[in-house]
Parts: sequence; structure tokens; C-alpha cells
Amino acid sequence: MKLNPTLDTIEGEQSFYYITRAREVSERRGIHVISFGVGQPDFDTPSHIKEAAKEALDSGFTGYTEAAGVIELRKAIAEYLNQTYGANVSEKNVLVTTGGKTSIFLAIAAVAYPGSEVIIPEPSFYAYSQAAKLFGAEPVFVPLKWSSDRGFELDVNMVIERITEKTSAIVINSPNNPTGAVFEKHDVKRLFEEASSRDVAVISDEVYDQLVYDGEFFSITSIDGWTENGILVHSFSKTFSMTGWRLGYVVAQDKVIEKLTSLAVTVYSCAPSFVQKAGIAALKGSWEPVMEMIKEFNERRKLMFKLLREIPGFEVAMPKGAFYMFPRVKKVLEMLNMDVVTFVNTLLEEKGVLVLPGTSFPDKAGREFVRLSYSVSRDSIIEGIGRIKEFIKEKM
Repeated sequence: MKLNPTLDTIEGEQSFYYITRAREVSERRGIHVISFGVGQPDFDTPSHIKEAAKEALDSGFTGYTEAAGVIELRKAIAEYLNQTYGANVSEKNVLVTTGGKTSIFLAIAAVAYPGSEVIIPEPSFYAYSQAAKLFGAEPVFVPLKWSSDRGFELDVNMVIERITEKTSAIVINSPNNPTGAVFEKHDVKRLFEEASSRDVAVISDEVYDQLVYDGEFFSITSIDGWTENGILVHSFSKTFSMTGWRLGYVVAQDKVIEKLTSLAVTVYSCAPSFVQKAGIAALKGSWEPVMEMIKEFNERRKLMFKLLREIPGFEVAMPKGAFYMFPRVKKVLEMLNMDVVTFVNTLLEEKGVLVLPGTSFPDKAGREFVRLSYSVSRDSIIEGIGRIKEFIKEKM
């Protein structure tokens, strides 16, 4: 077979690679691996959401739906965005997808094409750049500003400087994966206004919008006329602990949604019917389990921050959102004479602790960092960080 050469440029997600590595280490060495790797809540999906899916299955709601999603779910999504952010959208602006990654794929497909450029502030979620390459665009990485006291911040001036005639889109992700940063309102608005004035699309990935502990989250959907050049990427995975359900959505102007619906039906027909019923229950049912989960994440955040700061050579800033910490480990790498990938692999092999190398969040800004997810129990946080301290002490 003659394969598409573009496939050779596509890289998989490192967190899933390390799931396999962690299992292999656990089986080979007979040890319990503590994983700070994959970004998913350790809470079960709330019971009323599961019941809605069961009822749909029992009632025989198992066939195809409209490609854009059932009307009830699209209306519920629009209502959520309108009530929460004043988005001023209707079901015609909503396309239901098979998870956040599919939403990213479709959003990038709308604006990336051969010869174009997609600006991506980094460290970043890997999928943006991979989708851009698949559609023939060049990812242009712009580093976030970092300091040990303020953490990561959006450098609007640097992003604007990188806009050229080839720029078709800018991707922003707040709250941010992997850094936990929550971008300031004035930064998001200024970037959006500048992009709009140049006919550049802004893709805003807001899948962690409810997971904010300090400050306030600002959604692009709060900007008047945002659909003129904005595309929202969203998912049920994080807020409702529904990672395996694979349910997300894209929101944009109706003519964009029409085109993306044609692409969506070609790729996956529609999102699973009974899962869409679960999505309706998630948005319209009790949010108490979500609030309890967020409260617990905040306590784990404070615990992990405290413990990481006690490790010599770790520079840690308190993240404001999501459920990640992204400490700088430059001093540790220098002391141990390791690069970050070697550090991560050796730590996993010798101590049974999985963290992700910052290089998993392309392009280059993560070379001195590691990502830890605090979506694990407090006991695991205490035990895992204790093993990291032992590892570094033994290697000194």
C-alpha cells in the first residue's frame, strides 16, 4: 500500500503511551505504580447520568440520531452556555461530537488548510498541532510566560507578533492543560479582538471551564459577536467525570456548523444515541456531585503544591484551574545529569511513579517541566511525592 506520507508526521498522545508503560512496569516488577499521568477524574460518573443512559438503552433508544446530535441535547448545551456566559447561541450553533478530541479535530478542520499557519501557545495539549499538520497547516508555537510566583500566563504581545498573512487560526486553552493556568479576561479579549480585525479564527478549548479554584474564568462566548470568528471546543469528560463516554461538542456560527456536520457524518455518523441522553441529564440534572468533586480537587491541589515545594530543585507555581501541576525541574535535571524523558522513565522504572515529561506538550517549552495530575487520592499524592523525594535523594 502507498500510505499517506502525512501520517508519518503525526504523533500519538504520550499519556496513553505511558499507561502501557506503567502497566508493564507494574507486572514486571510486581509493584503498585502510582500514576499522576492521565488527566481524568477518579470520581465515578454521577448516578443520575448513568441512569439516564440505562433508561435510554432499556427503552430501545439505540439507533442513529441526527448527525448534529439530538435536538434536546443541542438545546441543553445552548441553554447552558447562554445562562453561564451569555453566549447568545441556539441549537443551530451546536454540533455534538464523540468527545473533546473529535471537537478539536473538527474545529481545526474548519480553518486549517495547506499553506496556512495555526498559532498555538505552548506548553499545549498535543492534539492541536497534530490536527493542524493532518490538514496541511503548519503549527506555530508561541511560549507562555512563566515565573515561579505567577506560573504560566498568556503572552498576548508575542502571539500577535507571530500573526502573518498565512495565519488562519489561533488556539487558546483556558483553563490550560498542562499548566493549570487560567488566562486573564483582558488578555483573552485583546487577543480575540486583534484576531478578529485580521480575519483570523480563534479556537477556544474550554473543557475545564468549571474546574477553577482561584480567580475567574473568562469564556470567549461572553464576547459580543464571538461567533463571527470564534469556535468553541467543549466536552463532558472532565466536568462530569465522563471520559470514557466520549461526548463533546463544537459551537460556532451556523454556517460553520453546517459544514462541519457534513464532515462529522462522514467520519462518525453521529454520537452514540444513549450517551447523548446521558449528556442531557448531566446538564439538566443535579450539579451537586460536580461541586463536591471540584471541592475535593481543590484540597488535593493545595496538598500537592505543599508537598512538591518541599522537594529540592522543584520550582512550583500554584495553578488556578484544571487538575494539573507543571513544576519546573531544571535544577533536578542538572543535578542528576538527565533530560526530562530520562528522568520520567527512570522514576517510573525504579520507584513506580508516573509523571509525564513536559516534552509531551509540544513544542519546546516543556523541556524543563513535568506534569502531574492531582485527580488521584490524597493518599496517592502523599505516597507518590514521597517516592519522588526518595528517588532524587538516592540519585544525588
